Amino acid sequence: MSDCLFCKIIAGDIPSDKVYEDDDVYAFRDIHPKAPTHVLVIPKQHVATLSDCDDPALLGLLMNRVRTIADDVLNLAAGYRIVINVRAGGGQEVFHLHVHILGGKKLPF
Repeated sequence: MSDCLFCKIIAGDIPSDKVYEDDDVYAFRDIHPKAPTHVLVIPKQHVATLSDCDDPALLGLLMNRVRTIADDVLNLAAGYRIVINVRAGGGQEVFHLHVHILGGKKLPF
């Protein structure tokens, strides 16, 4: 999608601090981190929101990569939180499905 910020990041048109990439997902550090470690994991396929995704295989793959990135790439052995904001009322600002991985300290609820 040509006007999507995250699609432009995937395409390399906008720089990012990439931490992981494969054929299906791209992960990069949030530019306004809410924790010492704050990474966004996005599918390369454009899907606007979690509610718009009717592909269980894509959702399963995305969550599998979140686990791999948190455990094996970021080494968040002490623990981490994952967050998906859905639509504007749920706090979503960029309308490309993404999972926040937050860690690096004990997180309050």
